Amino acid sequence: MTKLSVNVNKIATIRNARGNNVPNLLNVALDIEKYGAEGITVHPRPDERHIRYADVYDLSKKITTEFNIEGYPNKKFMDLVLDVKPEQVTLVPDPPHVLTSNAGWKIKENKDLLTEVLAEFSRAGIRTSVFMEPLVSDIEEVELINVDRIELYTEAYASNYANREEAIKPFIESALVAAKLGVGINAGHDLSLENLAYFKQHIPNLLEVSIGHALISDSLYYGLEKTIELYLKELK
Repeated sequence: MTKLSVNVNKIATIRNARGNNVPNLLNVALDIEKYGAEGITVHPRPDERHIRYADVYDLSKKITTEFNIEGYPNKKFMDLVLDVKPEQVTLVPDPPHVLTSNAGWKIKENKDLLTEVLAEFSRAGIRTSVFMEPLVSDIEEVELINVDRIELYTEAYASNYANREEAIKPFIESALVAAKLGVGINAGHDLSLENLAYFKQHIPNLLEVSIGHALISDSLYYGLEKTIELYLKELK
């Protein structure tokens, strides 16, 4: 069974637009758990334009499913993760100015950084994952570091879903390489009710998907509880 982790950044974005605590991020996260999701994902950025560092601490004290913190491993981020000790940390190579994550790691170019950071998180008992594009040459470089999982960046699949048989091929190839290296597979970015089931059916050993924008958008139409139910159904 592939786990559904819900990224709650968009809830924080709506809250921050008015400068108060509506919607209440913590209450929404707890409802997401209650409705059946198996995890909560956050991606705090240095400018705190959606998830605030204080949110991460508040969530860590209350949620009971898997907590996944994503981000670029600068000192502030590392201090936060080591203090909170979530079940999983996902390293993403995004500079502060980008709107959303838009590239995977080039491991050879960042081997020293990743080796040091991953070792520190592993010593703290935190499962590690790195954000990767579906390029076999990139996935093969995972053997240069000690990491538990990769998260496949699925924007290319989603944007080319009209030609889904071709769009899924590099992801299948990447998943097979990851399996040979003994690395678990997560996935995320623009997965939706339209494209999720096909992706799940074709990617071997898919352990977890992280979905935020599409899921929160769908909840405007279906309601949050029904939306979680629909996404879980697609994963079955």
